Amino acid sequence: MNFRVHKRRSAPTVIIVALIDVLIVLVIFLMVTTTFKQQQSLRLSLPQSSQAQKSGANDNPPLVVSIGPDGEFFENKTPRTFDQIEADLRAGVAKNPQLVLAINADEKAPWGKMVKLRDAAAAAKIKTLVAFTKDAGKP
Repeated sequence: MNFRVHKRRSAPTVIIVALIDVLIVLVIFLMVTTTFKQQQSLRLSLPQSSQAQKSGANDNPPLVVSIGPDGEFFENKTPRTFDQIEADLRAGVAKNPQLVLAINADEKAPWGKMVKLRDAAAAAKIKTLVAFTKDAGKP
């Protein structure tokens, strides 16, 4: 006599909820680690200044003109000719007589281009001119 009871084995089941959780974690991981399209930027090496002043936010944002190391002009990271910059300066002063011109020039930019830009600002009757610099390293 055999008194053993034969239990029927149930078929193995897959827990779908756990698989969905793992899948969501993998998707999030892939989204975070993918490289995004890089925006075009302008690389400048700013000159150092030990007397640089920090500028705060104000009601009158400056018109920023950048000069690259080869002497090319940029306005809002867009290449511009000098004639276009002059026209923008005159139009900016017509809209806002208190317009501030901010020059963001590379330290290797030709000095003549900066002087030319300053003269154009004076001709457009811009009263305030600022230049971007980086803090000088402490010795």
